[in-house]
Amino acid sequence: MTDSQTQANASQVSARAKQGADTPEPKWSWVEATVWNERMLSALANGVKGGKWFSLIDKVIRAQTLSAAWQKVASNGGAAGVDRQSIDRFAARSDVYLDELSQALKQRGYMPQPVRRVTIPKGDGKTRPLGIPTVKDRIVQTALKLVLEPIFEVQFRPGSYGFRPGRGCKDALREVDGLIRQGATFVVDADLQSYFDTIPRERLLQQVGRYISDGAVLELIDRFLRQDVMQEGKRWTPTGGTPQGAVMSPLLANIYLHGLDVLMEQEGYRMVRYADDFVIMCRSREEATTALGLVRRWVAEHGLTLHPEKTHVGDCRQQGEGFDFLGYRFEAGRRHVRDKSLRRFKERLRARTRRTRGDSLACIVADLNPLLKGWFAYFRHAHEFTFIQLDGQIRRRLRALLRRQEKRGGFGRCCQDHQRWPNTFFAQAGLFAMHASWLAARRSR
Repeated sequence: MTDSQTQANASQVSARAKQGADTPEPKWSWVEATVWNERMLSALANGVKGGKWFSLIDKVIRAQTLSAAWQKVASNGGAAGVDRQSIDRFAARSDVYLDELSQALKQRGYMPQPVRRVTIPKGDGKTRPLGIPTVKDRIVQTALKLVLEPIFEVQFRPGSYGFRPGRGCKDALREVDGLIRQGATFVVDADLQSYFDTIPRERLLQQVGRYISDGAVLELIDRFLRQDVMQEGKRWTPTGGTPQGAVMSPLLANIYLHGLDVLMEQEGYRMVRYADDFVIMCRSREEATTALGLVRRWVAEHGLTLHPEKTHVGDCRQQGEGFDFLGYRFEAGRRHVRDKSLRRFKERLRARTRRTRGDSLACIVADLNPLLKGWFAYFRHAHEFTFIQLDGQIRRRLRALLRRQEKRGGFGRCCQDHQRWPNTFFAQAGLFAMHASWLAARRSR
């Protein structure tokens, strides 16, 4: 089918879904057209017999599906796994490798290789484990996701925003801000402790099995959940959780927390969730306390744990009772950048503006601007003082750097430095000014 035909069919199905289903109308433009044809989209909108989908493995192992999955993996890039096969090496013989994958999947003999584990800094001095599957495993998981994601997307609730097509952090933040303006200022700020590492596998597979009745697909998902991990020559099998960094992990994580979304919706609570990070917006402290009790019971019944130090109820209108969500701090009627996010950003600024850097100012500005623009685009709704402070810090560090290039010491704070390199000097050099952009955005509203 052509793209125009696919969009037209998707539009018709969406209209039927709106008339006959009680779930939100999905946006079907994102589905993989080689997998989800008109007949399947119709079944998706109108429901299938018994509520379960059969015979899906043939969609996964089709050459068109694997090819589409490979294109997505290649465009995302990423490092090599334990087999040291890079994207470029796979691309050199992609036709052969894809045919081998298809044959192994048809014979149900495909076994995922161990995940290469690395650690990445979290910004608070701690590290977070990250798994890097092989290119072949990423392709198979992507093919699975192309087939399975629309089936579960129909079920997911409006309050879930993380790792879903057409939704993102800004949508979740907009929802939270709107609810606060409507008077839902008492907030349950909950944090699931080590969520991705502690999801009970058997219960997760049961949740998947509520809608998928293809044994080969369930077996393949189970194999990925039981992948070994390799780090610094050591190999072991995790006892639970989903591998962080795996293509399927975000979808599986949403599937497991779907029950909590449904519970909160049925009880009349407004929960905004992004993956394992969620807040419940309430109009009174009693309502929030009751909601937290429901969450505690659901979490305990499903083998998870709430972080005791990061879960609380507060009135975000009051100083000291605010909450953090997706990089922002909501407190006393204002939005601030969360301390942790601000510290991480300042570390990145310091790394790019060291006094020992020997590049020209034009080169440094060209390096800084994409970082500044991207950060501002996300945090543009923070309080004005944040941008005034950051602009001043960036210019001070650049003045110190310019002094060093002239073989003079100092930190760029003296009056002479400000007179020699005023703010207009950096503006003329093309340096992105966040506070000026904040003022311009405010005037344009």
